[in-house]
Amino acid sequence: MVSAHFRILESLAMNMPQPIAIMGGGLAGLSLGIALRNRNVPVTIHEAGNYPRHRVCGEFLSGAGQTILDRHGLMPACLAAGGRWARTVAFATESRLGPVHTLPSPAFCLSRYTLDALLANEFVKSGGELHTHERGVPVPNQPGIVHATGRRPSAQVKGWRWFGVKCHVRHVPLSADLELHFGPSAYVGLCRLAEDVVNVCGLFRRRSDERKPAPSDPRDWLRGSPGSIRFERLLNAEWLTHSLCTVAGLDLRPRRASERTTLRLGDALTMIPPFTGNGMSLALESAALATDPLVSYSRGETDWASACAKFGRAIDSTFTTRLRCSAWLQRLLFLPAAPALLLQLTRRDGCLLRQLFAVTRGG
Repeated sequence: MVSAHFRILESLAMNMPQPIAIMGGGLAGLSLGIALRNRNVPVTIHEAGNYPRHRVCGEFLSGAGQTILDRHGLMPACLAAGGRWARTVAFATESRLGPVHTLPSPAFCLSRYTLDALLANEFVKSGGELHTHERGVPVPNQPGIVHATGRRPSAQVKGWRWFGVKCHVRHVPLSADLELHFGPSAYVGLCRLAEDVVNVCGLFRRRSDERKPAPSDPRDWLRGSPGSIRFERLLNAEWLTHSLCTVAGLDLRPRRASERTTLRLGDALTMIPPFTGNGMSLALESAALATDPLVSYSRGETDWASACAKFGRAIDSTFTTRLRCSAWLQRLLFLPAAPALLLQLTRRDGCLLRQLFAVTRGG
């Protein structure tokens, strides 16, 4: 990071735009990098991994994130790479499958394996500097450094350990473009992708003092209990094991940007419960909200502290209600009778689905 600090001093001396360094090349980091390059800001992204790669993700983009992809001019490339629109959804408990509903607005489905690589290519094409297999270690509160390194691990939250599992499968019949299956301590989304591929991604919780051994095969978490609707759905599935991935230490408690002393994006700032299908959009939206303050800082129009404060206010204004509602709804979903009640209520009236859709997207 000495070289990054030197470039900042050099830019100041020559009255050039000050460079921005982004730690993390996921959706938030890459989207921000592209937006800044489109405004002629020098940007370097430091990414610990490489592209393409599979990530634990619902691969289901709904809400304002679609507009941001389109603004970057990437929607045609995403569609050409196999992206497809999801227009219907169905909920299921272990023993009951609810009716098919039309989503209030279509969602866009594309594998992160494909999407991250498209964004990385676009960032480099725009003149950005991308360093893979490199985990930057910035000096705390150093100006010009953006943290987009993904979730902040937490071993347990209120006595629970939370983790995610994802795998692509083939030959799985679905009643809707998206099925959301609820279990006693989990929910799993099945989402149609291209070429007969279905993304199976679940959030699971386990008591920190649980003595019962956990399944040794992560796919058994996704399959669920024998006899359940989810188990029957996946009974004859062809598992594409190269896509199998897991993540642990999830912390879904909402956090405010204005309480941070560093500029954080996406999951590095806060996570939204996956059942909302809004996590990908939050990453892209947070990058969009960071763009103007960072451009002003780069041009010398404002200092770093003011840029961070402006970003924090914008994030909290946009996300606070959405995050609180989602956290409250997730707590309800893990009550024993809640999934069955949700099925009953949505069976009678699709208005409830539209309301839930709106509050978890800031509508």
